[in-house]
Amino acid sequence: MPKTDTTRRRYREDLSEMPDWLKKKKCPNRDKYLSGKRILPKNLTGREKLADLVDETFLAYNGARLKEGCQLFVRKMLEPDVTVGMSLSGALTPAGLGCSAIVPLIKAGFVDWIVSTGANLYHDLHFALNYPVRAGSFKMDDVELRDNDIVRIYDVLIGYSDCLMATDEILRSILVRPEFQREMGTGEFHYLLGRYAAEWERKAGMKDVSVLAAAYRAGVPCYTSSPGDSTIGMNVAGVELRGNRLRINPSRDVNETTAFVLAAKRAGGKSAVVLWGGGSPKNFMLQTEPQIQEVLRIKEFGQDYFLQVTDARPDTGGLSGATPSEAVSWGKVDPDRLPDALVCYTDTTIAMPILTHYALARHKPRKLKRLYDRRAAMMRALTKEYFLHNKVKMLDGSAPVFD
Repeated sequence: MPKTDTTRRRYREDLSEMPDWLKKKKCPNRDKYLSGKRILPKNLTGREKLADLVDETFLAYNGARLKEGCQLFVRKMLEPDVTVGMSLSGALTPAGLGCSAIVPLIKAGFVDWIVSTGANLYHDLHFALNYPVRAGSFKMDDVELRDNDIVRIYDVLIGYSDCLMATDEILRSILVRPEFQREMGTGEFHYLLGRYAAEWERKAGMKDVSVLAAAYRAGVPCYTSSPGDSTIGMNVAGVELRGNRLRINPSRDVNETTAFVLAAKRAGGKSAVVLWGGGSPKNFMLQTEPQIQEVLRIKEFGQDYFLQVTDARPDTGGLSGATPSEAVSWGKVDPDRLPDALVCYTDTTIAMPILTHYALARHKPRKLKRLYDRRAAMMRALTKEYFLHNKVKMLDGSAPVFD
């Protein structure tokens, strides 16, 4: 960090008050290490704005990491030439974070593509349908709740028959419609589902409560890394028993998400990841770079910007707690960009509203990239570079067709 004249003057003043024995000690790098902001915040009054509170009082430990993450997001990730991917793990939409934070980020153009657990997108449908999700308590008797037709997600309560099963009935009626009777990736699947969610919002008189509806309107593709691992996947499997022809092809998701990252780099831009929690969505988002480098054998260097909020420790060896420096060894993060890679160890339900508010307060909305609408062109570019770089042909021996 460069020193200002004020910093030098204060340092000389501090040095002038030191005892002689300390002045004589050789400390050639002392100036550099003590050039950071002095920790001496003003008394809080209750009248501060949240963004100012983050900048001025989140000064150490994970508070400082959250501040640095907010500043990294606003100052670098939201530049016009950066493509931002966001992963969502944990039960975020039932806790209301879809409405309060994720939808505003989508509308502002602050997220360009999403990888989520299927559960988050399933529970998102309750909000689109105007089915209530209630605040409760983690101390409740679960046997009593079961007897009263209620399910619990820690301190969130959902009606079993009038919310879960009612959502399932409507979802199944959608899945058997003609537009779903073919093979597709989860990006296309959730886009089609988002169209219905947007219409349900409209009919219910709701506004901006559904992530899938907001993503549909903004052209933000939503993927899930484990399409069978949610109630949406369970219902897809259920109607398959009746002869439904919907088939989810995860390979399409792998290639499309990879195409987004490669397109950002080939256009002279950068790629960024914001990881809420860990798990499979984190890996699916980060594996785009190994897919480019290791599998497709295309020269690339890794994600430019990395921000994760997690409560997982790195020493247990799990992916959820794996650090960005470890990700460098896999080619997932550009080693030259490690100063722009941050991990904040806290709860997403605390950090996400703060980061969203900070970003909306500090940065004007970006033009929507509408990656969903550009998938085909980006896939053609990815395919062409793969074939030309590797000098291969189709498995049947024919030459590939790119247009």
